[in-house]
Amino acid sequence: MALGAVGMLAAAGFLAACGDAGSSGTEAPDAGASGAGCAPVAGTQLVVLEDDKKLQNTDNIIPAINAEAATPELIAALDKVSDALDTTKLIALNKAVDVDRKTPKVAAEEFAAGNNLTAGITAGPGGAITVGAANFSENQTLGELYRIVLTAAGYDVTVQQIGNRELYEPALEKGEVQVVPEYAATMADFLNGKVNGANAPAVSSPDLDQTVTGLKTVGDPVGITFGKPSQAQNQNAFAVTKEFADRYGVTTLSDLASKCSGSATVLAGPPECPQRPKCQAGLIEVYDFRAGSFSSLDAGGPQTKSALTSGTVSVGLVFSSDGALAG
Repeated sequence: MALGAVGMLAAAGFLAACGDAGSSGTEAPDAGASGAGCAPVAGTQLVVLEDDKKLQNTDNIIPAINAEAATPELIAALDKVSDALDTTKLIALNKAVDVDRKTPKVAAEEFAAGNNLTAGITAGPGGAITVGAANFSENQTLGELYRIVLTAAGYDVTVQQIGNRELYEPALEKGEVQVVPEYAATMADFLNGKVNGANAPAVSSPDLDQTVTGLKTVGDPVGITFGKPSQAQNQNAFAVTKEFADRYGVTTLSDLASKCSGSATVLAGPPECPQRPKCQAGLIEVYDFRAGSFSSLDAGGPQTKSALTSGTVSVGLVFSSDGALAG
């Protein structure tokens, strides 16, 4: 069951899908699983288990803006998108594109109309604005939303697909593009490494305010400022089938650890998951979740989701805004 995972799989190329440390090997840490565990349960609907102890950092959608282009009217227009988005709405947008096969432009225009997105926007000084978009569908849809509100504010807007962060961030610094839809924690870590070095203490955290404060601190030296973070997040999440959740009575990762640590439980994720602090290693450290075995598949893509729905694995790493999570 592919369920339109192409965009989310592409995201793995530049999102901090499994944390920012560890090797890419496939040998799992000593999980020390004991007990019966929870065998996989096939189903048609995936549900995300609540990260109740805050393993993941806050990768909320946030507009990144070249400082020289950041007029109050431009920022206010972009903040309208942030105000309108939450993760449920972002999942629906991704479903529209990745599952229902609408273009990012059409999906964005339908969302804008349905959410009265351009109401009350104040006109700015105008001029040409290029919105840069990464090379996966969610970011392209967000770029189209930015186009809509900036057009309403009187700008002449072009959306340009650029590629990964290593390509578009320098363009944003130089003013070759003026705006990019970003992910708060991942961008904070990227800029922190660039400004302060690879071994600098992290500025991202599970607390959104702390992450945004750190993000602005490392954005200032390179001439990038930021608008308001949305409530929408695209970050690591761990999903099970609804049937699995119902059978074993699990809704949170703490439930999973307490009820399903044991030999029958199969965790799925990308090959590097066992060593990564936001994947299996983090599940062990933060939740004391001990899977009986690990299945090396992909990063939130069609292999993992198919293994979940077919009843091959118990729990798998996905992205929290994946269109496959739409109810």
